Amino acid sequence: MGNELNRPVRVLVAKVGLDGHDRGAKVVATALRDAGMEVIYTGLRQTPEMVVNTALQEDVDAIGISILSGAHMTVFPKLLQLMKEKGLNDVLLTGGGIIPEEDMQELNAAGVCKLFAPGASTAEIAAYIHDWVKENRKDLI
Repeated sequence: MGNELNRPVRVLVAKVGLDGHDRGAKVVATALRDAGMEVIYTGLRQTPEMVVNTALQEDVDAIGISILSGAHMTVFPKLLQLMKEKGLNDVLLTGGGIIPEEDMQELNAAGVCKLFAPGASTAEIAAYIHDWVKENRKDLI
């Protein structure tokens, strides 16, 4: 994947709530680094407020949430609300985990970008983030 951007894409990878399973998040974070992105991994037990504040402080292009706890219908809308309040309107909100297809569609309709199910290729995730940022963050080209 060619990177025609002036700087590396900056991605925040986070685990929200009490979900203690972070292996997938670490695999994705490593794959994004291998794809040339700068990755900030927050670790476990973050709140939506902590994630959005870190995204603001780190000036990220994308936020990726790994969620296996079933709280996705609470976490993603809260993140969207906080992002809007903080003016992060040009930051990608994506994620993955155990999210039923119907819930993915509802979250997409609410403003969450593409969500990835278990088994999604890390190359697909990296390409999606890169392409979204290239298309939506014109200041980086």
